[in-house]
Amino acid sequence: MLGSLTRLQRYYLYYTGSFLLFVLTLGLLERQGMPPRWIGYAFLFFTITMYAVIGIASRTSDVSEYYIAGRRVPAFFNGMATGADWMSAASFMGLAGTLYLTGFQGLAYIIGWTGGFVLVALLLAPYLRRFGQYTIPDFLGARYGGNAIRLVAVAAAILASFVYVVAQIYGVGVITSRFVSLQFEIGVFVGLAGILVCSFLGGMRAVTWTQVAQYVILIVAYVAPVAILSYNVTGVAVPQLVYGQVLQDVTQMEERLFHTPAEKEVRQLYQERADAYAQKIMQLPDSLNHEREYLSSEINRLKASDAQMRDIVVLERQRRDLPQDSEQARIRWEKEMFAAVERSQQPHHHAEAFPGNTPELQLSQKINFIALIFCLTVGTAALPHVLIRFYTTPTVRQARESVFWSLLFILVLYITAPAYAVFAKFEVLNHLAEIPIAKLPGWVAAWTKVGLVSIEDINRDGILQLAELSLNPDVIVLATPEIAGMPYVISGLVAAGALAAALSTADGLLLTITSALSHDVYYRIMRPNASTQLRLVISKSLLLLVAVLAATVAAEKPGTILSMVAWAFSIAGSAFFPALVLGIFWNRATRTGALAGMLFGVLLTIYYIIRVEFDSIVWLGVHGLKMEPWFHVQSTSAGVFGVIAGFLTIIVVSLITKPYPGAKQFLDDIRHGHDGGER
Repeated sequence: MLGSLTRLQRYYLYYTGSFLLFVLTLGLLERQGMPPRWIGYAFLFFTITMYAVIGIASRTSDVSEYYIAGRRVPAFFNGMATGADWMSAASFMGLAGTLYLTGFQGLAYIIGWTGGFVLVALLLAPYLRRFGQYTIPDFLGARYGGNAIRLVAVAAAILASFVYVVAQIYGVGVITSRFVSLQFEIGVFVGLAGILVCSFLGGMRAVTWTQVAQYVILIVAYVAPVAILSYNVTGVAVPQLVYGQVLQDVTQMEERLFHTPAEKEVRQLYQERADAYAQKIMQLPDSLNHEREYLSSEINRLKASDAQMRDIVVLERQRRDLPQDSEQARIRWEKEMFAAVERSQQPHHHAEAFPGNTPELQLSQKINFIALIFCLTVGTAALPHVLIRFYTTPTVRQARESVFWSLLFILVLYITAPAYAVFAKFEVLNHLAEIPIAKLPGWVAAWTKVGLVSIEDINRDGILQLAELSLNPDVIVLATPEIAGMPYVISGLVAAGALAAALSTADGLLLTITSALSHDVYYRIMRPNASTQLRLVISKSLLLLVAVLAATVAAEKPGTILSMVAWAFSIAGSAFFPALVLGIFWNRATRTGALAGMLFGVLLTIYYIIRVEFDSIVWLGVHGLKMEPWFHVQSTSAGVFGVIAGFLTIIVVSLITKPYPGAKQFLDDIRHGHDGGER
């Protein structure tokens, strides 16, 4: 075992050295005139090729190797693989961006995600490893008995993992569309190919060793740009130690920029726009008809006066783009109104906690801060693709140790993210605010084409005010090297890191989905006598099918990466956390109680997300419009209701139903028995 560990360490040291040499070589070639697009292609080709080589070398036809890597992954490497599995595109791309936009409020993500691993170490990991087997539905089926709860667990695992994997593939599309100039939809399917080469042939075995390689790339790519930026700004290349003093400079710049006459004028204009939309919404359908008639009359007037065809085409396009009916108009104009209202608000300082003009707004922010921490904590402790990693270690002790290593590897990124946000904001305030729009740097136009940056000169003064700049949180990390004027090779490095983060998580998620379908449904329920070869064929076929479906959904750009990931956490937490925790620590928890709690919790969470997030719905017979949040809780924290409802339902129903006869022996085995294995 020791010799194997030493050999693995040597292989990955060679790999890390090769990657760093590759980056240095590209840097030298860039100085010699290598075009940026070639650098983007070089990073894409090199990283995907490396993952493919590892995936092919790890191919297997053994069921235990395919599903749980043969339970032979040392704690150190399992921690690294879990870190990569965990640090998705949301952590890599979305976390620093959210901290950039929301400041103090964004710390809820760091606190919640970190706290979740504490719960995993204390409440779940050792018991899951001692149980053995392959999946979370396996555990719930054995604890509570029967196929019904296994099927509910499969459905919940698929739903949470699918929402999560769509977010990862969406991130891949953003990366490839910007750095190798592919159309977004094509980039999504290029990323899909990268995912499949990692997991198709070797399952968990291949995914584990590619995730270790991906962690190396993503952490180097995340830390390097902000370290360079920190050195350029402060003379110290350890941003985690010095970003506090830069935050003071940011606060001073904010104080000056927030109160300039031009900034106040811009916000007033956005408020007037919001009021105009509100007036039009109140006057529907007359306002829509009036708009259509006005544009038609203007087009006829311009045609009669022999105006330039360009002006006529613009008005015709505006008329063609008008909503078709009052309902469409209400939805579109409400969206425009809220966007204008947001830009009209007085901005808050980055370091200001729970900013707000009214006590009600401050209370809402505090509630959402706490609710989001709760959802992310229990969601982390219930994510199937993270929990199954603890089946892969040789012993229970190593399962605990791998949680420690996971936290350590994740910590490197999480303590860097706040620094990333502060340095990025420092650069934006220094180099974008109050400069002529005609002289904006090239990266602004490049990211505008991708759809993640928008600029509107609403007061027509030719100068960019802060309210006229809109940045999607997913762009901050990817664009920071360009914002700071670093060599393009650093931008390519960041793109490679973001791609590694998205691919590593997508691999684990797709494997979770296909394992649930092929192992828990096909093998455990439909065909218990199926051969090993047939089980693997079914699993690989399903992997292809689910991957293509997820890529198709991601191509529709359903939401920001972080919002989709937060929904997945809420779904996973409400579906699994109450049933797992009570199933381990409460002998009285029954099959009927767990089944009722899982169903009620997850359905309540899904209902809340849909009703609060989407403008108009027809779902499970429910017809309605967007509803007001309960207790000010936003859709990203929907799991707070589902988890509480799940716990209460399981407890109440369990007290009035009979427990599963084998529950006591099962609990004795996982609490006090030896390490589990295949049985």
